[in-house]
Amino acid sequence: MTGDDLLRSVRRNPVNATIIRRLPELGTAQTHLVAGALFQTVWNVRSGQDPQAQILDYDVFYWDDDLSSEAEDRVIRRAARIFGDLDVRVEIRNQARVHLWFPQHTGLERPPLRSVCDGIDQFLAVCTCVGIDARGGVYTPYGLDDLATGRLRLNGRNHTPQLFEAKMASYVRRWPWLEVVAGAPPA
Repeated sequence: MTGDDLLRSVRRNPVNATIIRRLPELGTAQTHLVAGALFQTVWNVRSGQDPQAQILDYDVFYWDDDLSSEAEDRVIRRAARIFGDLDVRVEIRNQARVHLWFPQHTGLERPPLRSVCDGIDQFLAVCTCVGIDARGGVYTPYGLDDLATGRLRLNGRNHTPQLFEAKMASYVRRWPWLEVVAGAPPA
């Protein structure tokens, strides 16, 4: 699978296509559509399912050195106006703030991120480390082989490996052809 293949597959989900097209309207730095909206669409397409099936939300990451919740709330409100007609949950998060709220939401510590791509680099499974930026550029720090073949390997850069087993089990329940494998994850 190439980056162009990923884009073609992801855009088969009309919500993804619209979000990607509208991302520049947010006016934020390092803006990416990430995570399940992308890899789950690929798995749906490969499985012959509706490209939107089983996608609970659409995550958009951006970067702002203003760490205040008020600044993030302004972007969230702007996003509600931009994406509100899509009738899906679009989650907007300033990646510069993740380390501030993560312990309250998960009970787990997390070091500060240095960029949006740093956050993508640390997703739980290697194949889930994908993002598409506001220019339509594909970011895949570990390539696309695991995503294309359905290999679920723990990402060695992830800070919450204790969540891996349960999360991967939920993926396999929805896409039974996926395979959890041991292996040398990226570090």
